[in-house]
Amino acid sequence: MLTITGSCRIFLHIEAVDFRKGFEGLSQSVEMKFEEKLTSGAYFVFLNKKQDRMKVLYYDQDGLAIWYKRLEVGKFSKKTIESQQITRREFLIILEGITPKKLQKRWHL
Repeated sequence: MLTITGSCRIFLHIEAVDFRKGFEGLSQSVEMKFEEKLTSGAYFVFLNKKQDRMKVLYYDQDGLAIWYKRLEVGKFSKKTIESQQITRREFLIILEGITPKKLQKRWHL
């Protein structure tokens, strides 16, 4: 079970990733593409070319973990995403397959 708190940092890898990659390959992608450290507790989200599979790489206190989801029908939509760092809300929208016409941001501190 993937538990995502409201204060966590989530980063989306914009380009498609080869899903034959495991811990080492995804870790290398994180080190090359993101400024955030792999062991910082942030979540790193990767999608394949067809956008029907998702891998989330994160550091879980004592080691790396990969969470993997494969859709039987449809694909993950990242049309509303403009930057690498995404909010928890944007991640859940991608995860649920929702494609909003307009995303209104709320005021926050």
